Amino acid sequence: MRVKICGITSYKDAMEAISAGADALGFVFYEPSPRYISPAQANIIIKQLPPFVEKVGLFVNVDAQVINSYIQESGCTLAQIHFDAPQELYQQIFVPHIKVIRAKTKEDILKYSDEYKIVDAYCEAYGGAGKKLNIDWFEETDNSKIILAGGLDANNVSSLKEYGFYGVDVSSGVEVSHRKKSPFKVKAFIDNAK
Repeated sequence: MRVKICGITSYKDAMEAISAGADALGFVFYEPSPRYISPAQANIIIKQLPPFVEKVGLFVNVDAQVINSYIQESGCTLAQIHFDAPQELYQQIFVPHIKVIRAKTKEDILKYSDEYKIVDAYCEAYGGAGKKLNIDWFEETDNSKIILAGGLDANNVSSLKEYGFYGVDVSSGVEVSHRKKSPFKVKAFIDNAK
């Protein structure tokens, strides 16, 4: 499985994740989040990173103009749309993007079945709440385009391999605190996912 480490706020955490084998890093451009980083701060980190690592900007409740400008300023390579956006927004974004489904029911995970997508547990707050999805929902489905998020950590990620997910996305499950990753938890998570 491919692995995204989300909520990166420092160059040190970014490089430790990459050294441990992360395929993607997430930068949270949502101000109410304790993991928020400005596009300018993200750019300072991103311009020092090695090639072949996806840099993902996470967005909540903003328009296409904000997404396009933040992606350009930060140097991110993918926009993660973490809210129910109208179809017009996707047509106005100039960069590659991925949708997030905040699943309340099994039917929710079937949305956008022809697209790669992140499936997270629904909660009132956006992202990093550590809430788990019902894994039984994925037993009879094609999960090859799904990146699973929500309530993951080094102890439970290896049990997901049998479901055939494209990848996993973790934030709070590898943290010491909201803005600081544990290199030991990151390495254990990636080792167990791969």
